Amino acid sequence: ELDKEGEKIRVARGGLGGSFSTDFLPSKGQKRIIHLDMKLISDVGIVGFPNAGKSSLLSKISHAKPQIAEYAFTTLKPELGKIVYSDYKQISVADLPGLIEGAHFNKGMGHKFLKHIERTKHLLFVVDVMGFQLSYKTPYRSAFETIQLLTMELQLYNKELLGKPALLAVNKMDLPNADQKFQQLVKQIENPAESLKLLPDDMIPDRPIEFKYILPVSAATGQGLDNLKSCIRKSIDEQADIELRELTQERLQSLQTESSQTVKRNLKKSLPRADH
Repeated sequence: ELDKEGEKIRVARGGLGGSFSTDFLPSKGQKRIIHLDMKLISDVGIVGFPNAGKSSLLSKISHAKPQIAEYAFTTLKPELGKIVYSDYKQISVADLPGLIEGAHFNKGMGHKFLKHIERTKHLLFVVDVMGFQLSYKTPYRSAFETIQLLTMELQLYNKELLGKPALLAVNKMDLPNADQKFQQLVKQIENPAESLKLLPDDMIPDRPIEFKYILPVSAATGQGLDNLKSCIRKSIDEQADIELRELTQERLQSLQTESSQTVKRNLKKSLPRADH
């Protein structure tokens, strides 16, 4: 991985220059075919199935202008936007191509989506409060099932992704009976045992995502979007404080270890040597 300024890697060795013993003919260098894989870096990565309203949400909370349409896979490449706050702090949010079941096998957008998640600091799950169905040939999934399937796809691709701080935006709250559906979803998330029993084993992740905030929103009407932006900012700041405390603790421990070793060396030097 090359993710810091100035980092280098040797991918092929050059040949030796000509010399008297080779009649000044140089030797050939190595030949390599190199595949470079770019991973987008952002503060927040939006995770969700097609038509959950991810692009619409990004366009409302940031200055990004992603393509929006009523068919699946409108987003074919990552779209990056920035949320700008009143104190001029900026938080980058990436709208990533929609997942489908089997994405960890590179189905659909597959790894083109999942590789970018590795670089995001936070995850923002966006689900349709009414559930999800890709086509008439695929099964209908409730909002709760959608969350479990998204979690499974992340887990099967890279378990470490489940350790990232996560928020949940339940979209399309402007639809009829949305409030009732949302309350039901919250209950299922808070007490998942009963609902998980009804799911097949291949839909149940090893551990559920623990959402820091569960937020009802509507990209169509703007409902809850200011609160969403505030919670994203709060989550980012909280995580930064945690990382700062951990870094400070590590440095203190390192200094204490170095100090202890220095004292031991000085003490050893000051002790009288035994005559033999």
